[in-house]
Amino acid sequence: MTELGNRLKEARLAKNMSLDDLQAVTKIQKRYLIGIEEGNYSMMPGKFYVRAFIKQYAEAVGIEPEEIFEEFKSDIPSTINEDIPEKLSRVQSRQNVSTGRSKIFDILPKILIAIFVVGALAAAYAFFQNSNDGGNTKDSVENSGKEPVRIEESDDFAKDTNKEKTTGEDSEKQDDQTNEEETVEEEIEAPKQEVTVAQSSGKKTVYELKNTDRFELKVVSTGETWVNILNGKGTSFFSGTLKKGENESQVIDFSREMEAVIVIGKSTETEIYVNDEKVEYAIPPSQSVTQNITIRYLPNNE
Repeated sequence: MTELGNRLKEARLAKNMSLDDLQAVTKIQKRYLIGIEEGNYSMMPGKFYVRAFIKQYAEAVGIEPEEIFEEFKSDIPSTINEDIPEKLSRVQSRQNVSTGRSKIFDILPKILIAIFVVGALAAAYAFFQNSNDGGNTKDSVENSGKEPVRIEESDDFAKDTNKEKTTGEDSEKQDDQTNEEETVEEEIEAPKQEVTVAQSSGKKTVYELKNTDRFELKVVSTGETWVNILNGKGTSFFSGTLKKGENESQVIDFSREMEAVIVIGKSTETEIYVNDEKVEYAIPPSQSVTQNITIRYLPNNE
């Protein structure tokens, strides 16, 4: 465990908060909170998330995040250094592309001038050749007239042309790669589960559980209370007393049930969790100590 992890854990314990309590407050998964306390950052999704999770943890336990970042800056991964090599590589790629293109534009006028000069010389040579053969026989004149003027392409010109074509294709590929690197794909997160109040009156409250494919119910006593946990058909899964430090909680999987019913004898000392998320009472325990809670499960495929 690192000094940073010890500092955060001590602050959490000083506030009498468990990891489950901290998870409910920060919405950060429990395994990531344990990783922060143990200094195990390799399990995190990325360096950005490490800093973000530490900031949320510190705020939840009453510590200024900037104080943590300054005091333990050598232990906390920095997200700035990750961007520098990537930005430098992009600048170099653009410079290489620009340099390649400028060389092509510098060579092209010279190639055109060379073609023009070669053509002019060939035409002049053919003209003088025809003039010198003017006194020869008619067949000789006709043959000389039929012979086409050829402008041969130099090996250097062909190489330059192929080089220009290849360089152009490489430039297009580099542009495509640059565009792909600069495109940031936004991660589409799945909707978070919702536990909403459908109706509430007297001592009865009905909740609806949505956007999840599992339903794990956990009832915890912070003191001593009597509870009865049933399904929608009236089958009891637990009925008895929960007492902190002894039999303080009950965890039941209702993923195959449509409803969970919790009859609570002392709501002031009873907490309800659905998939590790704490459910707040719609009716304050101070108004009604005895409460009847129903949670309807609406799976994702419905």
